[in-house]
Amino acid sequence: MERLLNFVYTYRAFFTFLLLELFCIWLVVKNNQYQSAAYFNTSNAFFARIHTTSQNIRDYFALTSINALLAQENNQLRKKVERQNQALHFSPTKANTDSALINQYDFISARVINNSTKYYKNFITIDRGENSGIKPGMAVISANNVVGKVKSVSPHYAVLISILNLDEQVSCLIKRTGHFGTVQWDGTNPQLTNLKYIPRHVKPVVGDSIVTSEYNAIFPRGIFVGKIKEIELKEESLFYDIKVELGLDFSKLSFVEVIKNNLKKERDSLETKTIGEPK
Repeated sequence: MERLLNFVYTYRAFFTFLLLELFCIWLVVKNNQYQSAAYFNTSNAFFARIHTTSQNIRDYFALTSINALLAQENNQLRKKVERQNQALHFSPTKANTDSALINQYDFISARVINNSTKYYKNFITIDRGENSGIKPGMAVISANNVVGKVKSVSPHYAVLISILNLDEQVSCLIKRTGHFGTVQWDGTNPQLTNLKYIPRHVKPVVGDSIVTSEYNAIFPRGIFVGKIKEIELKEESLFYDIKVELGLDFSKLSFVEVIKNNLKKERDSLETKTIGEPK
């Protein structure tokens, strides 16, 4: 305190001058209409900029909670759309009334807390696990794009095997022609994947949409994968070499939706009983 008082006393002339200057400015502003208007316009603009900046900062830190709410709303809307699709799937003129089929899929929203795209086998960690109903094998999407499937879970977390993984294969089809194939990444470009086993009699074209097929037991049909970017057919080859540009930028992945197929157990049980265990 003594040092502060000594500082003020030492520079008393400067502080006195500063106070007189401020007093003079106040008199000028108060007694002159033009200066008063200019002062208030300038001060209002200055404080408006400060308020805007502070509001932008608050909005930025609120993005996480806002995104979480939007993800929950998307889940609800997606579930309604999927129910309508299931209801009209078997007959476009007569709605299906089987409640089990109509309610086949449930969606669980989760936030990505770890993600990789630079390895041959990439994985994603999310902040939901067994306590939220997530189990290994469930499909994962984001904004109606394929992400991958659940690999392992703990009570509060789950690790996903990304579609950018050499071991991950997804049954897909060319939407325009309906021909089936398999999407599998080759470990090179995280923006491109390969569509395999499209026979040479098919006529794919650049720009064709690739979506999940009904051969998937975990993904609903029609989930977007990407669009064909390159097509090559070697003279001796039975199948095309097709490059697909992914519809999802995995480096910007923030929220995902885990899909629970309520009829998967019934389908697997029937196939195992009829065909036997896969070898």
